[in-house]
Amino acid sequence: MKITLKVWRQKNAADKGGFATYPVDGVSKDMSFLEMMDVLNEQLTEKGEDPVHFDHDCREGICGMCSLYINGKPHGPLQTTTCQLHMRSFNDGETITIEPWRAKAFPVIKDLVVDRSAFDRIIQAGGYVSVNTGGVPDANEIPIPKKIADEAFDAATCIGCGACVAACKNASAMLFTSAKISQLALLPQGQVERKDRAEKMIAQMDAEGFGACTNTGACEAECPKGISLTNIARMNREYFSAVVSSENV
Repeated sequence: MKITLKVWRQKNAADKGGFATYPVDGVSKDMSFLEMMDVLNEQLTEKGEDPVHFDHDCREGICGMCSLYINGKPHGPLQTTTCQLHMRSFNDGETITIEPWRAKAFPVIKDLVVDRSAFDRIIQAGGYVSVNTGGVPDANEIPIPKKIADEAFDAATCIGCGACVAACKNASAMLFTSAKISQLALLPQGQVERKDRAEKMIAQMDAEGFGACTNTGACEAECPKGISLTNIARMNREYFSAVVSSENV
């Protein structure tokens, strides 16, 4: 395959940035998208040019590091992570446009790499459970109905890639935040901090500069792990319950 890449290049957050066009030849349909990016960078390095900076780590769809906006969609044309996208999803001679996540809360570090530490601070605000020191309790000591366990597990599959933010016209992080709240609120182990968790995590989300949710559903549609909008509804219930509880104290 021979393709043309229009890649966003930006030196840092203060730089205006712009697109650069690169022809790439000898691309196999069996290559992953990131392997194709490696080919591009090898060509640029051989020419003495600065390679394109992009995030990646496990390349197995688990870590959530890869974050490319491809042809106007987070992670590209399929509902999967960028690293699990293969070049057979594109046509020979096609022009592919590659951009970073676009959000105020995700400032560009360089080229296609953005700073997603805002997600870390949301987790730090309340995405944890209290653990008493001492002996380790038996795994089956606290019985949990399968339906509840499955819902908690589904929420916990969120990998924090940020595709939900990139897909949202408001750059909202509600799907991410709600998934992290739900995975703990549903389980007995998460009840100790339940009253404060939603309030603190939502407050931090707002402080980071993410937009509001207007229920367009773009986040769920583009999420590579299929995180459901029902988590946002649960987060809202958790939040209002905590607010009402605080007011009645």
